[in-house]
Amino acid sequence: MRQLEFDTIVIGSGLAGLAAAWHASRFGRVAIVTKSELDTSNSWFAQGGIAAVTDAGDTPALHLADTLVAGRGLCDYDAVEVLVTEGRDRVRELVGMGMPFDRDDKGEILLGLEGGHSRRRILHAGGDATGRELTRFLLRKVVEKKNIFPFEFTAAVRLLGNEGCVYGVQALDFYTGENLVFKARAVILASGGLSRIYSRSTNPHTATGDGIALAWDAGAAIADLEFIQFHPSALFLPGKEAFLVSEAVRGEGAWLLDTRGERFMVGIHPLAELAPRDVVAHAIFNRMLRNGDDHVYLSLSHLDPAKIHHRFATISKTLADYGIDMARELIPVAPAAHYMVGGVRCDLHGETNVRGLFVCGEAASTGVMGANRLASNSLLECLVFGKRASEKAALLKPVQCQSVPLTPFTLSPDHEQTFLEMKNEMATVMTTQLGIVRNRERMEKALHHLEAVAGRFAAHGNDYNLLKIKHTADLCLLVSRAALLREESRGGHVREDFPAEDPRFRKHLLQQKDQEPCWVAVKDQEHD
Repeated sequence: MRQLEFDTIVIGSGLAGLAAAWHASRFGRVAIVTKSELDTSNSWFAQGGIAAVTDAGDTPALHLADTLVAGRGLCDYDAVEVLVTEGRDRVRELVGMGMPFDRDDKGEILLGLEGGHSRRRILHAGGDATGRELTRFLLRKVVEKKNIFPFEFTAAVRLLGNEGCVYGVQALDFYTGENLVFKARAVILASGGLSRIYSRSTNPHTATGDGIALAWDAGAAIADLEFIQFHPSALFLPGKEAFLVSEAVRGEGAWLLDTRGERFMVGIHPLAELAPRDVVAHAIFNRMLRNGDDHVYLSLSHLDPAKIHHRFATISKTLADYGIDMARELIPVAPAAHYMVGGVRCDLHGETNVRGLFVCGEAASTGVMGANRLASNSLLECLVFGKRASEKAALLKPVQCQSVPLTPFTLSPDHEQTFLEMKNEMATVMTTQLGIVRNRERMEKALHHLEAVAGRFAAHGNDYNLLKIKHTADLCLLVSRAALLREESRGGHVREDFPAEDPRFRKHLLQQKDQEPCWVAVKDQEHD
């Protein structure tokens, strides 16, 4: 196997990975390892925007308060404080670098409103293409750096290390079939979420949680995976992929109607359609269940059509391709798996319990998101903690780990169909048994099914397709076990057999390989 040495290895090329690589380049040579193209990530498809305090009528304290409310008691105060204070600095930094956020006729940055926010503080770029424009902007900065080396279509298959430390990554080059060994003083995991373990998801097909599975295998603690955020308004057309219809659409005044034409959110929450995502998604689920429907509608017919088509150009074009005029016709929507609220547990500098392993972005559990992510905080988290992780990683002295013997991974087309069949089978189990509303009977049934799959593919023989089956099964089991242990309803975790929040469960749930799950106290403001 060819060996390559760097100062920092970044796994993933979404906004968190790009931010981490950009800042890490100040301290040495950086490798970006990504299993697809550099511009394929959840970040690229983020429509809503990035939340930050830029207006004189807003304050970090208000942003912090909104985040804590959305997080339903599970946010770590110190992490949220870092996010809202340093987030403002990171956005100012981007503006200074020339990031083209949308502006009004006077040259002032336009600010949008989204669910759970008490002020207009959502910055946009390209209307409803903020993720794409922001990722594209930072990607240009990254590729200009002579000491950043991208490896596209190269999948990390193993974190190298032992005895609680990591010193590198084994990866498989899809084009050549070559196995590469990357060595560095630090590995920064920025591999994104896992929402593609569900049948219906707003995420690209790459969002399969590989990085979390690798971290789990390496002994990292995984936190709060029971909290899966389902986006309330994903396009629902039978036989078609779920396409995200941004929360910003409701921020501009769109209504949610059931199939009988009733605007149902008004009587459920004071903020109506702009209630936190968990509230809206649960309300839609209940309304569909009550009426025997598989969708509800978004209505914008009471708004200015020209403004709507301009503000949401990307969404408008996509819907038009499906024969829907978003300004005049009802848009059929239903919730879809969107965001992994938990992830690999880390401190405020992205450092995990495994020496040499750092994490940032959606793959991380920093304590910011709690039980339900506040809209448009995710891109901000990528910027803030991507920088923090890279700076802390640069201070790390080379880890003295004993090298382990390595077996090359192969990519056999013989197992591709097996992977697709098992992936779809597990996605169906997760969607039907561990979706928006859960109960013990269904989850235990799912658990037994998934345990059987995991046992069957535990010995994957170093074939990449079979490894993916094992990783998917591991992730599904982590979600299932966490959901069974949390006997309450809170944020993105709703149980019909335990419908109320229970103060006894105001704790983070940690899972670690070969150890019993444990509960960890939330860090409140008074926490020292």
